[in-house]
Amino acid sequence: MLFTRCRSVARVWHWWLPVLLLASAARADYTQSPEAQVFIERMVSEHNFTRESLQALFAQAEKRQPILDAISRPAEKTKSWADYRKIFIKEARIEGGVTFWRDNAEALARAEQEFGVPAEYIVAIIGVETLYGRITGNYRVMDALSTLAFNYPPRSEFFTRELEQYLLLTREHQQDPLAHKGSYAGAMGFGQFMPSSYRHYAVDFDGDDLPDIWENLTDAIGSVANYFKSHGWQRGELVTLRARPDDTLDSAIVFNQIVPPERTIGQWREAGLQPIRHVPSEVKALAVKLDGSLGDEYWLGFNNFYVITRYNRSHMYAMAVHQLAEAIARAHRESGGARE
Repeated sequence: MLFTRCRSVARVWHWWLPVLLLASAARADYTQSPEAQVFIERMVSEHNFTRESLQALFAQAEKRQPILDAISRPAEKTKSWADYRKIFIKEARIEGGVTFWRDNAEALARAEQEFGVPAEYIVAIIGVETLYGRITGNYRVMDALSTLAFNYPPRSEFFTRELEQYLLLTREHQQDPLAHKGSYAGAMGFGQFMPSSYRHYAVDFDGDDLPDIWENLTDAIGSVANYFKSHGWQRGELVTLRARPDDTLDSAIVFNQIVPPERTIGQWREAGLQPIRHVPSEVKALAVKLDGSLGDEYWLGFNNFYVITRYNRSHMYAMAVHQLAEAIARAHRESGGARE
């Protein structure tokens, strides 16, 4: 297990310091970055890191241009819904989800019972994020977070906080900060948790005292479920529902805003957007308009839909997770699977 290996090679925070010091002299590094130096001083004063250890660490961190290229063109912002959907709602990913469910049935059933999140949504998140653990990222998390904290001004504040959380995380678990790999954004493990998400929501779901989201599927399943519950998932409630616009639809209504549902179904009906089946008028929903393969699609997203966007702030992402979850659940039933 990566988590165990990290503990064995980094029993204390300074284990890797001599190695880093030897390597730092011969390479261009973040020790020359004013932004990194400000960050180092804050970590020393606020969290009692040693300046020497951080200078040695940032001498090994690398600015990666592919990371800057990737964050400037995320699929959620560059693709239509029709094209984005094809990435995730495909037979191989559905079949993989059924297999993942079958292989982890006990942990999924327990997570569903404890956290109230249906197994298919936990499976779908892991399927969308990492193809059930097959693609967890090839960038060193230290490189990704340093690059985005110090070289990407639009979101520097966010990634600086995540870098702070990452160094706290690795110190708490006596891990080498250069050991973990993840996405271009610094997300890690089966469920691609950012460091702050790990520190707030990762759980030890198998009772071994280590919340391991990297190689322990049971912990990863429990952590995804805990994330959803902590963000307000409502057991047994709707996620989203197709809607039909009529001639009175108010064109001034803003669609696709990632905000908590505020308008009631009754208000949406008055505005000209009709759910395809009965929903109580007092239920709140947000509106989603997608450019599908057959034209515009209108949807109403309820509280649980909004919760999915807490994982990734994109209405297309939330819809992909929802539709993959539905497809996996259907295939699981047809294969003879049942909830325990």
